[in-house]
Amino acid sequence: MSMQTQLARAALPVVFALLCLTSVLIGANGLGLRWLLAPSPEALLVLTASRLPRLAALVLTGAGLAISGVILQQILRNRFAEPATTGGMEAAKLGILVALTLLPTSGPLVRMGFAMLFCLAASLILIAILNRIRFRDAVLVPVIGLMFGAVLSALAEFYAFSHNILQSMQGWMLGDFSRIVQGNYELIYLVLPVVVLTYVFARRFTVLAMGQDMAQSLGLSYRGMVAVGLMLVSATVAATVITAGSVPFVGLVVPNLVTLWRGDNLRRTLPVVALAGGSLLLLCDIIGRIVIYPYEVPLGLTVGGIGGAIFLLLILRGPK
Repeated sequence: MSMQTQLARAALPVVFALLCLTSVLIGANGLGLRWLLAPSPEALLVLTASRLPRLAALVLTGAGLAISGVILQQILRNRFAEPATTGGMEAAKLGILVALTLLPTSGPLVRMGFAMLFCLAASLILIAILNRIRFRDAVLVPVIGLMFGAVLSALAEFYAFSHNILQSMQGWMLGDFSRIVQGNYELIYLVLPVVVLTYVFARRFTVLAMGQDMAQSLGLSYRGMVAVGLMLVSATVAATVITAGSVPFVGLVVPNLVTLWRGDNLRRTLPVVALAGGSLLLLCDIIGRIVIYPYEVPLGLTVGGIGGAIFLLLILRGPK
């Protein structure tokens, strides 16, 4: 391995560490580097109650959504598949709204369960729709997914309007991490076992991308592995939407960029995908916190703008 390649691979962890430090230090109540030398009780409170929870939520959300994108791309055999282009985010929002009306006193775990079930059901419906299309262009899958998501989003808005809870839905329209404080973000730690299980099943997910016939000829339970993958994705999406709302394009942009850089070996690239996903969200969050300082731009706007631009470039790039 050349020195240039080694430096390139070491750059991402260094960038990630710098982004983590920057995320902790900046904000309306700027800590600055002085708290490292003489930490005050107020600075420690801000650090433990707000900055570190927000940092953890950003990193886990980015890693989880990026890994979810990898899983969906292997299952659907399409590089443009991810929770935001397959209706998963919209289905999770609809599930939370249903939980709020049927079980208004339920806790976050119950609402997450509803979101996970709705996301899983939406994924199965989309797969059934795609299976009825014999000839599929690579761009057709996300187009159908976006149309399907638009239908689910309309249903969610109509449901919220008819039950007079439309205002409660606004927090899930755009990812907003400004509300992340100690005590109301811990569900996002459920992303950790998802990342671990995805790495354990990395070789099996690689086989899924070869198609059902090839997977079964190699001794893999195709339907069982698809079910496992969809449940992992649904759990991640549900935990993310419950914690901070909808965050688009992470699962699309990061896996594709890592594939262009490091190839298709999931055992080698999954840690890079997770690290790059966390780094992307940290970068977008930092931009949103400084562009109109001391106010914040919701993370969903910055990620949507940057991710959407990269998505367009990937489409224009075509088969090259």
